[in-house]
Amino acid sequence: MARRPLPRILSNGTAQLARSRELARTAADNATDVLHPLITVTRGLSRLASAGRHRWAETPKDRRGPLLFMVASVVLVVALVPYGPLLAVITLMAASAWHGRERTPPPPEGPDESQTQRLQSLYEALVPYFSAAEDPAPLYAHGGEWEKAFLAHEFDEAGRLGQLLLRYPAYFPDGEPAARTRIENLLTAKSGRGREYHFGWDQEGNRLTVTVLAPLPTDIAAQRFVTAPGETVLGFTDPSEVQRTLPLAYGDEQRDVPPVVWRTGARSTEPHLLVLGRPGSGTSTLLRSVALQALQYGDVLIVEGGGTGEYLCLAGRDGVLAVECGLPGALASLEWAANETERRLIALNRARQAGHPPPDDCRRPLWILLDRPGAFVHLASADGHQDPQALLQVPLRHGRAANVTVVVAEQLDSADALSEAVQQHTRARVVLGPALPDELTAALGAPAHTTPLSQVPPGRGYARLGHGPVLRLQVPATPDPYDDATSEVDREAVLALLPPRSGEVVEQAGAPMEAAVAEG
Repeated sequence: MARRPLPRILSNGTAQLARSRELARTAADNATDVLHPLITVTRGLSRLASAGRHRWAETPKDRRGPLLFMVASVVLVVALVPYGPLLAVITLMAASAWHGRERTPPPPEGPDESQTQRLQSLYEALVPYFSAAEDPAPLYAHGGEWEKAFLAHEFDEAGRLGQLLLRYPAYFPDGEPAARTRIENLLTAKSGRGREYHFGWDQEGNRLTVTVLAPLPTDIAAQRFVTAPGETVLGFTDPSEVQRTLPLAYGDEQRDVPPVVWRTGARSTEPHLLVLGRPGSGTSTLLRSVALQALQYGDVLIVEGGGTGEYLCLAGRDGVLAVECGLPGALASLEWAANETERRLIALNRARQAGHPPPDDCRRPLWILLDRPGAFVHLASADGHQDPQALLQVPLRHGRAANVTVVVAEQLDSADALSEAVQQHTRARVVLGPALPDELTAALGAPAHTTPLSQVPPGRGYARLGHGPVLRLQVPATPDPYDDATSEVDREAVLALLPPRSGEVVEQAGAPMEAAVAEG
């Protein structure tokens, strides 16, 4: 049967409704403008009547008679005077218009006295850095006017500086990191410590924009993120830094939050990840979050060097090949992972030469999560074994082609114990917890454009994917569900994401992997 067209009222109904709403809104605005004098006079009459009733209620009863006589006499005189009633009506309308006017005070123009003092103090503090003795017309001078240097400024409700746009002379060496760091430290100290500032240097226009950043949300619990295969959410950042948002559940509510998405796979430019942080900064939390997301599409092998049992909740689950905490199990598991990477490479190469699609046993991603490998270095040297990191060379170098991803987490103080292969092939970097600017630059390969804080919540840090910008990062709360300190809400959120346990009863976490190594 031929499809019948929709009636015109249904096809054009939306446009007509929108046009009708616009016409009604325009008519209401015009009517408000026309009737504004009448509204003002009516409001004034109401206020005068209310004032009269209030005055009558306050008048004692013995004086109400003389008051009525006086009012009647005034009315009689006005009625007998030529043009008296007209003048009385005009006077009443004028008084009503005066009392019915809008009494909201206009917003103050410009900064108040305290804000002016803050700006002047900040200007005087910048004089030694933005002035030179050879400058005939210095922009910054002691006793000068800050209005010429500060183009725009905003203050928050507490009276502290919220945003500042300033000019600086062209001879200032804004291309030198040391000079920029001095200015950033000074502005941070003068504008108020304990907050994060973003510094936007416009070297072409000789302008600097200082913006106070809002704290990142720390109440994001572990949940299923709307991502494609090969995408992993490391955490969340500022809305101005990324062009993508994810819908997240906050109890009964739902909000869109900008994520930091790390892409892995054959076409990834940053196939492996390195996470650095101090104790208690949330590195294990990030690895648990990555493992829960990886288990949706792949298999996970976990090697923990700390021996604290942070990943025992994953032992025996579907897709979890092993959770190793000892040196022998770690060596056996990583040796199997290296052999598996080589096997995949050979199988994929044969399939390409024969013109066949990739084999099914090579399509499922393999994730190798290694937490604190530096703890195995001393044990391996004492027992005469090789460093487990040496077994990561093949997965790190050829993992992208073999669909193998390596994630390494280490303490910031023990970063020197990482092997050269790990430092060279992990181009996706995350630093969690408090860190000095030099430590951030050394770990991420680029300085952060924000001021790091001395005290930050767990899971708070910075991330840089390859040669991209340095982003602020807040890891979603993914605690150990078996920890007594974990809240009931977070525990249920993590348990809901765990895959079901395997059919076989696993007494030791390394049993499946040891069996696989023995068969190989």
